[in-house]
Amino acid sequence: MVGFCTEAEDDHNATLSLMEYAKFDFAYMFKYSERPDTYAALNLKDDVAEKTKAERLKQVIELQGKISKLVKNNDIGKTYEVLIEGISKKSKGHFFGRNSQNKVVVFPKENYKTGDYVNVLVTDCTSATLIGNVTSGKYY
Repeated sequence: MVGFCTEAEDDHNATLSLMEYAKFDFAYMFKYSERPDTYAALNLKDDVAEKTKAERLKQVIELQGKISKLVKNNDIGKTYEVLIEGISKKSKGHFFGRNSQNKVVVFPKENYKTGDYVNVLVTDCTSATLIGNVTSGKYY
């Protein structure tokens, strides 16, 4: 969350630094906004300008995109067991599923169905998705 009450530039920079240190695979990112009847709304002044919140959120999203891509690049060449959840949003010829780290994996449909477990060799990625092919190889 960016732009919480009294957040200074140093606080924001500390958030960015922590993100770089932790290298989380993904993150939920948003800017602070008051919620009725919460402690913050009742007791703290929302004193960070909306423009500042938007800029800080943009920086957080851009950094997380780079980190996510970097982390997923490390999965290229690895094989994972994947639970097929359904048809890919971008291609009817592909399934999507998740591995044990909850990473989304997309791969050609072949002769499988939703609910099947398959081993997928990761050959490419985006910042949000692993891309691969079903293999009979051992997963890790």
